[in-house]
Amino acid sequence: MGFITVQDSKTKIFIAGDSTAQTYNEERDGLIKGWGQMLDCYLNENIEVVNHAIGGRSTNSFIAEGRWDKLLSEVKPGDYVFIQFGHNDASTRPERHTSYEEYEVNLKRMVEDVREKDAHPVLLTSLVMRTFVNGHLTDNRLKGYPAITRKVAKEEEVSLIDVNLKSRDFITMLGDEASKPYYRWVEPGVDPKKPDGLQDDTHMMEKGAKKVAQFVAEGIAELKSGLSENITLIK
Repeated sequence: MGFITVQDSKTKIFIAGDSTAQTYNEERDGLIKGWGQMLDCYLNENIEVVNHAIGGRSTNSFIAEGRWDKLLSEVKPGDYVFIQFGHNDASTRPERHTSYEEYEVNLKRMVEDVREKDAHPVLLTSLVMRTFVNGHLTDNRLKGYPAITRKVAKEEEVSLIDVNLKSRDFITMLGDEASKPYYRWVEPGVDPKKPDGLQDDTHMMEKGAKKVAQFVAEGIAELKSGLSENITLIK
């Protein structure tokens, strides 16, 4: 007779995504953090996060490299799969770029694959890039990909967490200077992996990654699903 361990009895949140969500090792990667590694801060002990997000991947490359199939092989009925892409789909690099049509097809395929496992797909729009012009947030580098994510969520009746809207509103409220500490803006000598300093408006430091994880947790709570009761936002 087999035994069910505590870990096996937990509901799992799998994350498919890019560098903005991935888990980093400070010794290897420096002070960069992804929201996926901070999500535990807002979840109780009944939930386990399994983070498959990896830098530089679009829906096309995540699927082509077998990463999506590997994630699916671990999913059990009742689990949740959070799907967040767009940053690299918008890239002009041929190994990353995904046309709008391909992106929509890929998202729909991912949703269908998760449902075939009797699990729950959740679509997330991409984190806003911190691009200010004359004091105004004008990020347009994500192009139409967040809108397509919203479209697929509506058409396929999939739960949606609009990280793009939540982060856009937050960064707009903060303004140019006050929003810099949330992203990977570091002075020389602060980050051992970036000794000359860095001004990165795409990726986040711990402060920013934790804030985005909070947005995701708030989104989970707003879904009013079985997962919602496991949110602990007082942190």
